[in-house]
Amino acid sequence: MYAIVRTGGKQYQVACGDQVRVEKLEGNIGESIDLSEVLMVVDGEDVKVGRPVLENAKVTATIAEQGRAKKVIVFKKKRRKGYRLKQGHRQSFTALRIEAISA
Repeated sequence: MYAIVRTGGKQYQVACGDQVRVEKLEGNIGESIDLSEVLMVVDGEDVKVGRPVLENAKVTATIAEQGRAKKVIVFKKKRRKGYRLKQGHRQSFTALRIEAISA
């Protein structure tokens, strides 16, 4: 059984026991969180597709980690002009452990 959920403007395929990194969500480590924007649930041959989301469907997850990803270097340069710009960025994330999928 797996589900497609939408959070942080992205879609993720999740199953029970999976751990996924999503965009930053508010909450502390160990807290339970419900993802209510479930787009699709597949249970064997039974497929439920929402238009755009399924009513009364939710995915329950536990916050496993709050952190920041590795640094990405952004370097801009214009040749022969002496223009150089170096910038770093670390994206915040929340790691979720999927506990249950209910349709």
